[in-house]
This record gives sequence, structure tokens and C-alpha cells, in this order.
Amino acid sequence: MNVRRDILDSTKNFTSSFFPFLSKNIINDHKFLKLIQIDNTLISLDILENVFFCDLSKCFGACCIDGESGAPLEESELKEIEDCYPIIKKYLTKTNQETVREKGYSYIDSDGDLVTTLVGKDECAFTIKENGITYCSFERAFRKNEIGFHKPISCHLYPIRITKYKDFEALNYDRQENCIPGCEKGKQSMMPLYLFLKEPLVRKYGEAWFDALCESVEELKEMKKL
Repeated sequence: MNVRRDILDSTKNFTSSFFPFLSKNIINDHKFLKLIQIDNTLISLDILENVFFCDLSKCFGACCIDGESGAPLEESELKEIEDCYPIIKKYLTKTNQETVREKGYSYIDSDGDLVTTLVGKDECAFTIKENGITYCSFERAFRKNEIGFHKPISCHLYPIRITKYKDFEALNYDRQENCIPGCEKGKQSMMPLYLFLKEPLVRKYGEAWFDALCESVEELKEMKKL
């Protein structure tokens, strides 16, 4: 599989044939924008420059229960959730089960995005709590080889967030206070964010895409821009 790859910065004309669908508004809003282009994706250099290693023992899985809406879902994931629910249901509390029964698996939030159902105002309905730590019921069942669905890709990729536009997808590093322990552990282990999230990135975009990303990293290092 061949992929289209390049490094974009503010010295190039983004609206030329180099990347014709990138609007002038985006350029004007990001005067010193620097990105990696791989096929129809734009990757922020933040993802390549920063280190990260999730530390559940200190963040307690806060990203699963702290937010203004549920976890973003792709349309195709609804069928996966529906098929897996009878299996993962046993891991949920009665409250969570009742919430899913009453509200369903998902809803459209105030931004118009499809997201997982919440218990209360901020807790994903598919979470498990053990010893003060929040886990994902889908991942629990997946790790036990009970289902083939790992978990929603937005959760798997976090703290990378994908914003979808008409002709491309933008990948950005979503910095949150809850993830400070992950940043600190990343510094200790010197684990780049993009390498820590290799599994979900390959799951989402494929091996060839990820190889192209790694090639871009090496090129940036040679250019002394990383």
C-alpha cells in the first residue's frame, strides 16, 4: 500500500496542489502551523514532540468519567456495541444497566456528535469501577477474548483526538489536567506519544500509514525540527 506523505509548515502554500483541500481559514488561524500530511490526514507535531504513558494508578481512569459528553463514536461502532453488549453487560452495575436500557447505547450531544450514553452528567455508561479506578467494560471483555471489539476508537486513541472535516481528518493532542500523571510517566520512560498509541493508530489507519508517520519523524529529526 502506497501512502502520500509530506511535512507542512508556514513557509509553504497550503492551498496549492500540495494540499488542495486545506482551507485558507485554517492557515490564517494557525500562523505558524506545522503538520504532517499522510494521505487525507493531518497530524499535529504536538503528537510527535511530546511523551506520554498512561498511569492508571494516578489518574484513576478519569477520562472515562470526566467530560461534558460521552465518548465520540463512529457510526460503524454502534453495531459493534449492540452485538457486544449482552457479553459485557455482566461487568456493569445495575445502575449502568438500567441507564443503557432506558437511554440506549448512544445519543447526539450538544455539538451534534454521536457519543456513548452517560450515567448522570459525565460518566460513561460502559465503565467498571474497581478499587477506585475506572476501567472500560469493552476492553475488559476484549482482554479476556470474550469479544473482538477492543473499545471505541476515540477512547483507544486518547489523548489524541480526531476532528473530521469534509475532505480530511485532523489529529491533535488533547491536553487535559487529568492526564498530567501520564505526561510525568512519559518523561520517566521517554515514551513518545505516537509510539505509546501505536496500537490504536494502526487499528485506525493501518501499518503503512504508521510506517509513513515514523518516516516523517526521522525526517524531522534530520531537519532538526523535532
